[in-house]
Amino acid sequence: MASRPAIRRPLSATSNPHAGDAPQTRERILDAAFRRLVSEGYAALSVREIAKDAGVNHALINYHFRSKDQLVIEVLDAVNQRLLSRQASMYASDGGFAQKWASARRFYQEDLDSGFVRLQAELWAASFSNAGLREKFLPRLLAWKKLVLGAVREAVAALEVDGTKLPPPFTPEVIACWISEFWLGMEFADLLGVKEERAQHRAALDAVQWLLESLDAKAARIPQPAVRSGGRR
Repeated sequence: MASRPAIRRPLSATSNPHAGDAPQTRERILDAAFRRLVSEGYAALSVREIAKDAGVNHALINYHFRSKDQLVIEVLDAVNQRLLSRQASMYASDGGFAQKWASARRFYQEDLDSGFVRLQAELWAASFSNAGLREKFLPRLLAWKKLVLGAVREAVAALEVDGTKLPPPFTPEVIACWISEFWLGMEFADLLGVKEERAQHRAALDAVQWLLESLDAKAARIPQPAVRSGGRR
């Protein structure tokens, strides 16, 4: 599963490619590669164009990142580590389950707007035919799924403490699988612009929101909320 990396105005291609220290140079390259990936996709990604946008000699990209695939993985990591940290902090907060679900929905919209969802989808698609990239990309995807599973396990444990025990088929692993695979499918549909499915996605997200509000109400021993129709909250 955010704000995009800080994007700077590209430097002139005639600028000294070695100006500034190495961390600043790497950051300019990562920023430029992020923009290119989001706007043009992995297949059309050009190291020379990234270098031009970053205001560096293209050989400097090879010096810092060794290969195009390593560059795109580090672009992913530059954003993904912050997003995973954001997600972990949200799950560890004191809010109820419904509040955390609402936060996850808000995070998703931010990630969609920033281009991160497109970035991740581009690398996923490219990984099908690129074993080397797949080897690097897959652990990043699984790290997010692991985070979701951990949150679900904590939620199920909290429910049991409050006296709500789910039937045996509904294990944390099953529930986490539903959540993560639904979310990934929704991401691809949104990126493809499948407008017909947006209302269904919203209804599905709202249904889970209502369910979690009901569980929160039960845990707090307050009246359960009435069903609310549609609309993103």
